[in-house]
Amino acid sequence: MGIIVCQSCEATIEHVEDEKVTVLYSTCEHCQHEEEE
Repeated sequence: MGIIVCQSCEATIEHVEDEKVTVLYSTCEHCQHEEEE
């Protein structure tokens, strides 16, 4: 099982099915919106 975490606010975005435990970094919709402004 893996999780996707926002690299800006550390919020858990999504859980993904994976063979091993992994943490992937992305940007959540809230932080992505702030960067565009």
